[in-house]
Amino acid sequence: MPEKMVVDKDAAGRDVRQYHIGVAPGEVGTVALLPGDPFRVPFVAEFLTDVKDIAHNREHRTMTGFYKGKLITATSTGMGCPSTAIAVEELARVGVTSLIRVGSSAGLQPGIAPGDLLVSEGSLRNDGTTAAYVHPGFPAVPDISIAAELRRVAEAMAAERGGFSVYSGINATDDAFYAEGPEWISQLSGMGILNVEMESSALYVVAKLRGLKAGMVCACSSNLVDGVSVYGDQKAALKDGWMRSIEVALDTAVALDL
Repeated sequence: MPEKMVVDKDAAGRDVRQYHIGVAPGEVGTVALLPGDPFRVPFVAEFLTDVKDIAHNREHRTMTGFYKGKLITATSTGMGCPSTAIAVEELARVGVTSLIRVGSSAGLQPGIAPGDLLVSEGSLRNDGTTAAYVHPGFPAVPDISIAAELRRVAEAMAAERGGFSVYSGINATDDAFYAEGPEWISQLSGMGILNVEMESSALYVVAKLRGLKAGMVCACSSNLVDGVSVYGDQKAALKDGWMRSIEVALDTAVALDL
């Protein structure tokens, strides 16, 4: 019998249509916006021209189009670090070199309101996925130029339009949404953590390992220290925040020529 070989996942499947996201080389641009929810990919498309619906497999939906002359890709990651890492790995294989997450996140400091924008300066890695990739002390940090430009564009938008605030700082990335009890939330807030979400640590770590640039701007969905739950009545404010975050990410991609 022929000798069996252990599959090398890092080598398998390159230069072909990707197994999970369903996208092939040549179908995307060099920069991708990453909402979590596949139903928010069309929100990105509202800003684009010449829109193409590329693929939709499982939680990963991809559309492309042009914004101010630049080809933009939007791919949903799904919820959590495992599916985010898959999306980043496979997007890198088909030609994406820069990624900006545009998602939802809960505020952990007083005064942050639904719809406000939260720019990430780094992530506390409270997830299992990045532990499979790197040493526990390895930092999960965005590209400095992307983070700085996201903040600059967001603050300029807030100054021009009003109606929302912009915050930047370190966020936490958790795996278990319903395990975020009062003690953990209080601990994070006490450390000065700005907000908590479920994807950015995987985005940053995988991007760094694969030689990519990454950043994140989120809309505040709730405030866990001000008693504002996602079950409250702030859906309209959150959608406004999503649209602002998308526009900020798009203008950042153009300004930096990502």
